[in-house]
Amino acid sequence: MPTALDEVAQVGFEWEWDEETDEARGCDFEPYDQFEEPDRTAWWFRLWTGNQEVDGSEFRFFGATGTGDYVGFWLVRPDAAIIDQPVVYIGSEGERGVIARDLGDLLWLFAAGLGPGEAFRDPDFPAEPNEAFRAIAERHAPGRRRAPNQIVAAARAEFPQFSDLIDAMCR
Repeated sequence: MPTALDEVAQVGFEWEWDEETDEARGCDFEPYDQFEEPDRTAWWFRLWTGNQEVDGSEFRFFGATGTGDYVGFWLVRPDAAIIDQPVVYIGSEGERGVIARDLGDLLWLFAAGLGPGEAFRDPDFPAEPNEAFRAIAERHAPGRRRAPNQIVAAARAEFPQFSDLIDAMCR
């Protein structure tokens, strides 16, 4: 697991439902201690796509949400280090998209107070910045701070074919 993700996991994410306002607070994200085992990825990816011929080996998943959405690296850049690969979000209800061009961008999403699901659904959401994650982002991706909507837009612009790739895998 990349050092920056280990540091993120040590800080952790807080998420709660506010009964009074009927709104969520925080980020619904649970980072793993290690990358998901390939056999586990193959099992759920085949169920998710309905295709027994795929195994999700082009991904390295490193976390999930409480509702069963997955987040991981998409190994699409030949010969690039894993931290330089784009970060994807695959939702339990078929949602999917690229949310960050690389780990550095993801760290800045966390610093802005967004988890992967929040960044996917609404990168303009007025989240509360997280100082602990900002410090991690400064250490591992200095000088790369941008607004979350810019981070997500750049990722989607660079990889517009992601949804089509997933569609081609689904049966």
